[in-house]
Amino acid sequence: MKIQCWSIGKNHESYVKEGIEEFTARLSRYFPVEWNLIPTPKNAGMLSEMDLKKKEGETILEWLKKDDYLVLLDERGKSFTSPELAEFLQARANESVKTLIFLIGGVYGVDEAIVKRANTKWSLSKLVFPHQLVRLILAEQLYRACTIIRNEKYHHS
Repeated sequence: MKIQCWSIGKNHESYVKEGIEEFTARLSRYFPVEWNLIPTPKNAGMLSEMDLKKKEGETILEWLKKDDYLVLLDERGKSFTSPELAEFLQARANESVKTLIFLIGGVYGVDEAIVKRANTKWSLSKLVFPHQLVRLILAEQLYRACTIIRNEKYHHS
């Protein structure tokens, strides 16, 4: 199974870049993993919130393949404990999911078409975090889940 982390917005800020790279490298020992940063539309400042989400949604739908398993990070999604996330990852691997995509939406969230397309909606927290930090938290939590699957010492329950 290949893991892809998608995020709408600009490149990783320097204050989180090193951490994202570190946890992505660690995660790649378990699964092939890559980050795809989806650029915001050129005229984003001129668009309404709804139009911006629609435009971003169109790009996401163009990038998605039919068999991709899409996990939308959404504050209204299901919460997982770290062991539950590990079970979720293992279940997708057992189902022979080829590509598991974790999507961090834009500043206003995502278009309803993306919500409908998502196979799972996952809430990291009821708190709202800056997108840059969500990327770091996502990378670390996926790595943690893999260490749980392998019964390694990183996670202390």
